[in-house]
Amino acid sequence: MSEVKEKPPVRGGGGTTPPASGGTAPPATGGWTRFVTARPRLTLLVALVLTALAVLAGGGVAERMGSGGWEDPAAESTYATEALAREFPGSQPNLILLVDAGRAGVDDPAATAEARRLTERLAAEPGVEGVGSYWTTGSPALRSEDGTQAVVAARIPGEEKAAGEVLDRIAPEYRGAHGPLEVTLGGGLAVRHEMQEIIQEDLLRAELIALPITLVLLVMVFGSAVAALLPLGVGIVAILGTNAVLRGITEFTDVSVFAQNLTTALGLGLAIDYALFVVRRYREELAAGADPTAAVRTTLRTAGRTVLFSALTVAVSLAAMLVFPQYFLRSFAYAGIAVVLLAATAALTLLPAALVLLGHRVDALDLRRLLRRRRAPGKDAGAGGGWARAAGLVMRRAPVFAVLTTAGLVLLGLPFLGVKFGTADDRQLPATASSRVVQEELRTGFPGDPGGSLTVLAEGAATPAEYSAYRERIAALDGVVRVDGPVVSGTGTGAHAYYSVLPEGSAVGDGAQRAVGALRAADAPFATSVTGQAAVLVDSKDAIGERLPWAAAVIVLVTLLLVFLLTGSVLIPLQAVVLNALSLTAMFGAVVWVFQDGHLSGLLGFTATGDIETTLPVLMFCVAFGLSMDYGVFLLSRIKEEYDTTGDHEGAVRFGLARTGGLITAAAVILAVVMVAIGTSRVTNTKMLGLGVALAVLMDAMVVRSLLVPAVMKLTGRLTWWAPGPLRRFHDRFGISESEPPAAPAPAPAPEGAEEIREPVGSRG
Repeated sequence: MSEVKEKPPVRGGGGTTPPASGGTAPPATGGWTRFVTARPRLTLLVALVLTALAVLAGGGVAERMGSGGWEDPAAESTYATEALAREFPGSQPNLILLVDAGRAGVDDPAATAEARRLTERLAAEPGVEGVGSYWTTGSPALRSEDGTQAVVAARIPGEEKAAGEVLDRIAPEYRGAHGPLEVTLGGGLAVRHEMQEIIQEDLLRAELIALPITLVLLVMVFGSAVAALLPLGVGIVAILGTNAVLRGITEFTDVSVFAQNLTTALGLGLAIDYALFVVRRYREELAAGADPTAAVRTTLRTAGRTVLFSALTVAVSLAAMLVFPQYFLRSFAYAGIAVVLLAATAALTLLPAALVLLGHRVDALDLRRLLRRRRAPGKDAGAGGGWARAAGLVMRRAPVFAVLTTAGLVLLGLPFLGVKFGTADDRQLPATASSRVVQEELRTGFPGDPGGSLTVLAEGAATPAEYSAYRERIAALDGVVRVDGPVVSGTGTGAHAYYSVLPEGSAVGDGAQRAVGALRAADAPFATSVTGQAAVLVDSKDAIGERLPWAAAVIVLVTLLLVFLLTGSVLIPLQAVVLNALSLTAMFGAVVWVFQDGHLSGLLGFTATGDIETTLPVLMFCVAFGLSMDYGVFLLSRIKEEYDTTGDHEGAVRFGLARTGGLITAAAVILAVVMVAIGTSRVTNTKMLGLGVALAVLMDAMVVRSLLVPAVMKLTGRLTWWAPGPLRRFHDRFGISESEPPAAPAPAPAPEGAEEIREPVGSRG
């Protein structure tokens, strides 16, 4: 990682080249810039008060979050599940009491008597309904094959938070020893509740791991302990503010507890990115002779624009998840948009105010001074010689680097061609989690696969003969092993009934998914709807497949527009989209090779299920694509700046990589540390998200930005900057760049080392 404290290279004679055309630059200094620099103490005081209010407002936000959200609320399976829970509570139990009678067996008189008392006691609990057990129903499906265990099943109705409160109240009374019986709690509600608790514990541990390591890395990058603390402050403000936002959102809609992981990762990662960029530019201005206030104002007018632009690109990528109906995905959009905008706001308000007050003391407590070698007189610290030489080497062998790098990335992504989608279940939890232990016992020790059954809801008037005929029709379908039912409630048009259907194969395998389609296509004398794990998966895949093109279109089109506004080029936005997509191939390949196929599962401590939860690739794509654009904007802004100043295409690429290569690498390594800390979670989906995004970030910074971008830009040459006349004029008027506008139409001298960008690009080539 290169040192951020840099002195910009001197341009010819200390002057600047005039703009290439008469484009309109953004306003020189806004009122907000003047306020921040003129009243820094007031700015920090207001921020401190708002942060304190955010701590109060965001307190307990995790307790209001859910741990589900993978299903489409408008899907047929969701409707059927809700109707069954309403009409037949016993058919949709979410609480399982696994009762172990030991060697005596569940039919022992003493065990039977105690189990009946336990069942009656549970049925009398407020907030519990649909209680049934092996001892009250005699169903062989509720008795283990070896006769040592049996099940008491019940349903706790209501929203997830209210149901969780009931579970917390009754669990201590039922868990543990009851005479000759030992009781363990499981079921869908217990799984989700335990997952929520584990995620909260893991998130706290991740923060305790990531913060000290991040601080050490920041000291290595900045040198100064004072400067290193600034990004952490920005990140903490962004995280606390986002928690307050999410707390408010929970009043109106469901929010997934998984979103808190993204809040922590992006809050720290983007705060560090933006702070690195702002502080680096501020130091350049100080090195050029500006006083602290003037340096901050120039930084906000230049680097500040790029930070805002970068935040917008990341927010757009995350906002694309709003098109999906699953609240799991929408929650990441809520958290991501909030934390990105708050990180950018803090970086452009709190950070400048602190820099004004610190002045040259931003370099105080330089912990590296004993290790830093004294530079030779006259050596340009900002030249980034190593990165410039690397860029030159890549461009001299551009075809080789372009082909080999692209081929390598594509090869790493090939395992994703074998992806299989599934649904999240108890195997997300560690093997020792009590609710998972119960589910494992049900899977392996009880007849059939209790979680693999499909349920067909029948609504409307029907005769016993019609119910029987439909049952025979279901039993005759390919892939159906057994049909139980119907269980009927009500008469006439208000009648409801349900059938339990056991398909061939695993709960969410191809056979079960085909059975869903066959059941939905089967003729019936009444209205039917199908639910079950396989039905939820089919509906989820359909919902994502239907909306994925819209999400991709939003990301691609807005990215093309924003990068065009930054560069004025037609080709660069296309390159940005393609190269960003290539940077994600290693992540997607690793997701399948590791988490689906199970390689390294022992080392990483998870159970491979043979599939990937359907929503995870969408989430990882949106997050990783946005972060890749973040780094891309930093690099392109400096390349554009140098090209507008000199008109030298290859020199601009070398300059851009020299000035941002160390910066991007440092930011990527720090963000990867945060994501890896989150990847230490005991919940598989969180582990996959953290480790996958960490890999994508490192590949983007160290391979795509360092090798592929300079190689491709060398191959496209000066054509890189071409734009047709109408688009060039559009950019002249609305373009955004990290440049200071000219003070007057005629060229004016600038202080030595100052960097200015000429506006339009198309006229050069």
